[in-house]
Amino acid sequence: MSAANPDDDTSPLVWLPFEADLLGNVPSGLRCEVVDPTVAVPPTVGEVAFYVPPYQVGPRVAEVLDRMGSLQVVQTLTAGVDNLRDRVPAGVTLCNGRGIHDTSTAELALALILSSLRGVPGFVRAQDRREWRPEVRPALADRRVLIVGHGAVGAAIEARLLPFEVEVVRVARSARPGVHPVSALPDLLPDADVVVVIVPLTAETRGLVDADFLSRMKDGALLVNVARGQVVVTDDLVAALRSGRIAAAVDVVDPEPLPPDSPLWDAPNLLVSPHVGGASSAMWPRAYRLVREQLHRFDAGEPLVNVMSGAY
Repeated sequence: MSAANPDDDTSPLVWLPFEADLLGNVPSGLRCEVVDPTVAVPPTVGEVAFYVPPYQVGPRVAEVLDRMGSLQVVQTLTAGVDNLRDRVPAGVTLCNGRGIHDTSTAELALALILSSLRGVPGFVRAQDRREWRPEVRPALADRRVLIVGHGAVGAAIEARLLPFEVEVVRVARSARPGVHPVSALPDLLPDADVVVVIVPLTAETRGLVDADFLSRMKDGALLVNVARGQVVVTDDLVAALRSGRIAAAVDVVDPEPLPPDSPLWDAPNLLVSPHVGGASSAMWPRAYRLVREQLHRFDAGEPLVNVMSGAY
């Protein structure tokens, strides 16, 4: 245990997945415990007022919420809250990790795009075979990139794309200046060379990328999914890849981990990374900063940031 105020058992209790010292200046009015509920659930579970679950949210992490009778705030380290949203008790404030993964995910999205377009997976396989196989590949320059889900991560992806001399088209849940609504996708997809999907998983986005969506993509286009695996209908993606019309690069799949018998393993023109968009050295400094700021707001009775609303 590391505690900001270890001598006051009546001060609000915070459960953290890491040592409080990593946060730097923790409010003195809070008690902090380092807890991994997948290993053990301490008897203080009923006293927890502010809960920061581990980065990897599994069933046992969500189940512990039912035992937190004093819970006021859940602060996730993930941008998506689909694994916890339905388990958070009524009256408890749920905050996501907006800002923690923007940099990491944007970097990976760009890496997937460039690797796919320039044929890096093929070069690696040729290297393993000791073969020298030069070829002309499409560049990212001069391409039209459609970002489906232009929130914080989408904006971070755009910022990294623009120096590559591309045209960026933005899509979000609802229209705003410079951003198209999701309803405009049927008209936008046929003109996009690269389609980057970075939407939250909701009832509206589950299965968004289906056979109809994929059929509207232009021949030779690249689909990049750095959102959630369930946003894409796996069988429809496999069919589209086998047709040879499109290519894809995905950091997320359905289910995860990808089972050995999944048809995605053998699908042509597909690059798969094992859900590592947020998992980089850039994550933790941003995570510590957000949690520290939230704890100071909580201790001072100030409004929290990143509060999830019914819109998601």
